[in-house]
Amino acid sequence: QVQLVESGGGLVQAGGSLRLSCVVSEGTIGNYAMGWFRQAPGKEREIVAALSRSGGNTRYTDSVKGRFTISRSNAKNTMYLQMNSLKPEDTAVYYCAADPRSTLVPATRQTSYAYWGQGTQVTVSS
Repeated sequence: QVQLVESGGGLVQAGGSLRLSCVVSEGTIGNYAMGWFRQAPGKEREIVAALSRSGGNTRYTDSVKGRFTISRSNAKNTMYLQMNSLKPEDTAVYYCAADPRSTLVPATRQTSYAYWGQGTQVTVSS
């Protein structure tokens, strides 16, 4: 039922910033924990950041801590990933995902997320 629509990807130079958006359609974002994943060429898909359904709890993979910020607007039914100080190794397809389970701590395993967006390409040049 729920649909996730991503936007904001593109090409940026190292050190630059991008802001990804994920709009939750046909659903209410407050009913889901939300996550951002990415997959670089030749690598496994990995968790980037996750935001709990309630309580404002966040989790980040070590490589993006201090550079990326996950957030949501319940009023706009939208999740965001603010990416600063981008590095070439951040180049990947980024996916948003939604987890309908009622858990305090957001999941980091992709199998925990029932709904996925189509992905948006982020390319960081050196």
